[in-house]
Amino acid sequence: MWCKGEILVKRLLDCKASDFQKMNGQDLKQSIRACEGRVMLSETMTSVAPLIPSVTNAELAAAFGADLLLLNVFDVFHPSVEGYECNENESIIQKMKELTGRPVGLNLEPVDLNAEQIEQLDAVSNGRLATEEALREAKKLGFDFICLTGNPKTGVTNEETVVAIRKAREVFGDEGLIIAGKMHGAGVANETGSSIVSEDALARFVEAGADVILMPAPGTVPGITLDTAQKYVRFVHSKGALAMLTIGTSQEGADEATIRQIALNSKMAGADIYHIGDTGYYGIAVPENIMTYSIAIRGRRHTYVRMAASVKR
Repeated sequence: MWCKGEILVKRLLDCKASDFQKMNGQDLKQSIRACEGRVMLSETMTSVAPLIPSVTNAELAAAFGADLLLLNVFDVFHPSVEGYECNENESIIQKMKELTGRPVGLNLEPVDLNAEQIEQLDAVSNGRLATEEALREAKKLGFDFICLTGNPKTGVTNEETVVAIRKAREVFGDEGLIIAGKMHGAGVANETGSSIVSEDALARFVEAGADVILMPAPGTVPGITLDTAQKYVRFVHSKGALAMLTIGTSQEGADEATIRQIALNSKMAGADIYHIGDTGYYGIAVPENIMTYSIAIRGRRHTYVRMAASVKR
C-alpha cells in the first residue's frame, strides 16, 4: 500500500468497488502507479445503442476486465447513457459507478477552430467541448477523472489541448486526475502519423498540469513503433507523469493475435495504463478483446478477479 498522510491507498490491482469510492484523483493516480503497468482502461460510447440491449456498454466492458471506464460522446449538459434510464432524482454517473464498481471518467474535446484540416470535420456539441463551463459541469456530475483528447474528424490540436489542461486543473484542483494527449490525427493536417507526438508537446502537457499523457500504442498509427513509443514514455516518466498507450484506430475490432501484439509492445514500451477504444463494434471494443488485452498484460488471475469481484465488495 501507498501511505498518504493517514490514508492507505492500495495498488489498483487489489482495489474493489468500496476502495474506489474513497479515492480522489490523486489517490487513483498513485494506485495506478503502484501497479507497474497492469491497468486496463476501456472507452465506450454513451450515445449509441449498447451492444447488448440488456446492459450498458460500460457494464459490459467492466464485466470483461476493464479497471477504468471512459465515457465518450457524452454531453454534460444533457447527461444520459444509452441502455439505462435514470429516475428523476438519480445521477447517471453515480449510477454507472454503482452498477460497475469502477472509476468512471469523461472524454472532453479540445477543438481548435483554427486547425488546418486534412478532411471534412464533424460538429461537436457544446457539452462535449473542453470548455470551462463543460468542465465545471463534469465536476458536478461526479466523474473520477477527465480525459482531454479528440475523436476522429474533430479538429483537436496539441496547442488547444494545452489550453484545456490548464482549464481542467483550475476546475478540478490539485486532487483531480487529468489525462491528455492525442491517439490519432483527429482530422488535423500537421498532426498525423508520427507527427502526433513530440517531446515539446509532451513537456507542455505535463507543465500545464496533466497527470497522465496519452499517446498511440505501437502499431496503431503509422510511424509509431516500439522504439518511438518507448522513447516518449521514458520522456513522460522523466517529467513525473504517467503514460497511457492507446488503441484509437478501430484495431479494438481486430483479431486477438493483433491485440496481444499491441499489448506486449505497449508493455515493453513502459505503459502505465492500456487503453482500448470504442469502435470494435460501434460503441465498444470487441468484449473478448478487452479480456485478451487484460490477460496479456497481467495474466488470468488478475483478469478473472476483476471480472468476477462483486460491486458490493
